[in-house]
Amino acid sequence: MVKIGISGFCGRMGQRIFALARKDKDLQVVFGLEKSSHPDIGKSKEGVVITDDLAIIEKCDSLVEFTNPQATVEHIPYLVKFKKPAVIGTTGLTSEDEEKIKEASKEIPILFSPNMSVGVNLLFELVRKAAKVLRDYQVQIQEAHHIHKKDAPSGTAKKVAQIINEQGFNIKTEEIKAIREDEIVGEHRIIFESALDKIELFHSAKTRDIFAQGALLGAKWIVDKKPGLYSMREVLGL
Repeated sequence: MVKIGISGFCGRMGQRIFALARKDKDLQVVFGLEKSSHPDIGKSKEGVVITDDLAIIEKCDSLVEFTNPQATVEHIPYLVKFKKPAVIGTTGLTSEDEEKIKEASKEIPILFSPNMSVGVNLLFELVRKAAKVLRDYQVQIQEAHHIHKKDAPSGTAKKVAQIINEQGFNIKTEEIKAIREDEIVGEHRIIFESALDKIELFHSAKTRDIFAQGALLGAKWIVDKKPGLYSMREVLGL
């Protein structure tokens, strides 16, 4: 059984990760991390203590991290100190933050992805293949999320742009159309268009559980890996 800690335990994603983990016989949630000012610090939920004591990271086999950039960066030294793998799904990280994650991955295994969904990571592969073939096409990237999402464009949309640019395109972040509306879980559309035809790749998340499910898959996969920076491509064997 893999013992996991959940960082951002009381948040929307944290609670969905917890709910799905409780149904998985191969997983045990041993603690929930939250910021010191959170009103639930010191309480427990269904036997899981909610704490701000980062030393508790030592008790898990892997840490699932869905918080804000500041918290994620603060947790990295403890992960390295205790030699614990991490699954990081935090978005809105700066290039400096990402560099700290890369440095830490020299000492511990880290699964880092802007989107843990199995379907979205398949979308990444389809985008990669399309961009390789459709080099003379015009490309548009559109994404839509709920009004509570702080970063725009999304980390997933930026990843899509990165993948396409690796094939010789030059899509700028400001060219990505980002919509914040209602309670949209997450939608991403990539359009390749020429004078002769138009090809669209589209993914729509119906529930946050797709991200939680992927994160838990990664949490089990990462525990016996060597130090390094991994993505969902490796987890899914793509």
